[in-house]
Order: sequence, then C-alpha cells, then structure tokens
Amino acid sequence: MMKLYHTAWCPECEVVRQKLAKQGLAYEDEIVPDVRLLRTSVYDVSGQYYVPVLVDGETVLTETEEILEYLDAYSPNGHESSAASNPPLNSQDERKD
Repeated sequence: MMKLYHTAWCPECEVVRQKLAKQGLAYEDEIVPDVRLLRTSVYDVSGQYYVPVLVDGETVLTETEEILEYLDAYSPNGHESSAASNPPLNSQDERKD
C-alpha cells in the first residue's frame, strides 16, 4: 500500500491527496510536523524533509509533479481501486503541542 507523508496545510500535498482520491487509490496517510527538522519519518524514507513524499514499495517520490505523473501511470495489478472500499488510513498527527 502507498503511504503519503504530508502536512495538513500544504497546498501541493492537497493536490496529491485529491489525485489519490480521484483515482480511488488506497493509501496510508501520515501527517507530519510543521517544523521540517521534526519530520524524521520523512527524512528516514527520503533523505530530505520536504513534503509531499509518496512511498509505494521501493519507490520513493519527493516532487509533486513526479508524484502526479507516477499516479497518472499507476495501475495496481491492472485493477481499478475504489475509494469507497479503500479509504485512506489516518495516523495521529506527530506535532508536539
């Protein structure tokens, strides 16, 4: 399953989330801290702190346009997904208040 690292306020992240929803693709949703240096999970998978980051197996995508192109060409096992049957999994926000 794909995993999207993003912040709640990021406009580019929202574009990616809308694309995932439009295509009905299931993904794990991880909201990361607003402070870049606290985004350790993003750094661990991509070697940088910027979002959005999409991980699909061994594929790690760190640029919005690259993610959108990847999703345009994506076909999981040649089958269409349904957003209703595969909603995103939400994680707890990592921000420390």
